[in-house]
This record gives sequence, structure tokens and C-alpha cells, in this order.
Amino acid sequence: MEISEIRVGIRGGGDIASGVAWRLHQCGFRVFIMEVPQPLAVRRMVSFCEAIYDKRMVVEDVEALLVHRAEEIPPTWQQGKIPVIVDPHCEARHVIRPEVIVDGILAKKNLGTSIDHAPLVIALGPGFVAGKDAHFVVETNRGHDLGRLISAGSAEPDTGVPGAVLGITTDRVLRAPADGIWEATTQIGRVVEKGDAVGAVSGLRVTASISGLVRGLIRPGIRVTKGLKIGDIDPRGEKISPHTISEKALAISGGVLEGILRVYARK
Repeated sequence: MEISEIRVGIRGGGDIASGVAWRLHQCGFRVFIMEVPQPLAVRRMVSFCEAIYDKRMVVEDVEALLVHRAEEIPPTWQQGKIPVIVDPHCEARHVIRPEVIVDGILAKKNLGTSIDHAPLVIALGPGFVAGKDAHFVVETNRGHDLGRLISAGSAEPDTGVPGAVLGITTDRVLRAPADGIWEATTQIGRVVEKGDAVGAVSGLRVTASISGLVRGLIRPGIRVTKGLKIGDIDPRGEKISPHTISEKALAISGGVLEGILRVYARK
């Protein structure tokens, strides 16, 4: 089977799933993204799910378009773009019949993906067992095995601690201090100092715990719950661009690409 004939449905359109979609699209696969009605992506500048709100999204020169019906997916491919559809239950697979389904939701648990959903099912991160829930699992934890393709067993369990950047873990993540509507007072790409206000929820200020570049913030006006991740700050500052796909997403996308080629390059 030619690469251009392989259809890949990706559940989720956040920054990691978008990195996968971007790489597969660049390699010639026909990719579409299935999302929830109100995505909560933090690194919005590199998340194709933003097309749900804005009808289109461009990540590193690749454009995604919002479609409303599964039947609109093939015409969008003909335009050289990635279709994004509101489809939290992966129903589009019944119309498109993809050769590959990738679960890129990164919920740390299985939200309904089955090994029977496609001839090849690949899941990202913990919450899945290769050979039971999916044919392959890709390791998402930073470290020596990041991006490794797992054909038996599971990815490393969720530690609850963000991966270290310059030795900083929890302090680089911004979380909602209460339930309520998120209001941002800064923008992605700005450099902030420790203690600077970046926004508020229900009148409670959200401040930076470290100095660095605001790499991600969820969309203003979104209703959030206490403790929800609403942003992140990169201590490397302006050395990092919030408009380019992360090394983590590219490593994971390499594992997905390997899984597809292991199966289809031999047919």
C-alpha cells in the first residue's frame, strides 16, 4: 500500500497529537483529527485543535481546517490540508475507515479507544496495554525511552510530576486556583518574571512561580476547574519558540511513524 493511500485518524489535537499529525502529513499520509467540542490545549500555537474555535489553524506551515461532517474529510485532503472534526467518540471511522487510529488524547487513561477500531491502533502514553487496548503504545515520559515503540506491555505510569526543564518541574506549570472563568492578562510568547500576574480565575490571581517565557495558556473565557493546568512557563526564555513543535512531540511522532511503517511498509 502506498503511503498516500494510508488514512490515519488521530484522537486529540493538542500539542503532542498535533506534532504526530504534522509529521505524518509531511510524510504523505492522509491524516484527520477528532476532537472534543471545547478543547483545552495549553500550547495553543502548535495545536491543530484550535481550528475548532477559529475554523483554521496553521502549525509550521501546515494548515488544518474545521469540517462538520465526515464526508468533508476527503475533499479537505484534496486541498492538502488536515481536517479537524468535533468527534469525541471516534464516529468518523465508520465513514472514513482509516487504516490507522492514533489515540493522542494523553488522558493517562483509555477514554474509549479499542484495538478493534482500525487494522492498526497506536496509543500514546500510560493507560493502555499493547496487545490488548492497542497494537502499539508509544512512551511519552521524558528520558531515555521517550518515543520508544512498545509492542508488549505499557508505557511508564504517570508520575504526576511534569518533566524537568533546566531542573524545574512543578513550578513551571500554571494551575487554576479555583473553579471559574479563566481571564488572561498576558500572552503566549511574553517573557515574565517570578511573581508576575499572568491572569485570574474567579478574582484569584495566577502568578508565575518562575521567570521565563510563557509557552502556553489555555484560551481566555474558558470555564476551568480548580487544579486544572492552564499554562506553562519555559525557564529557557526566548531561546524557545512557542510557535514550533517541541522536541518531545517530534520524538513521540517518530515512534508513531515507526509503528505504521513496521506494519504497512512490509505489505
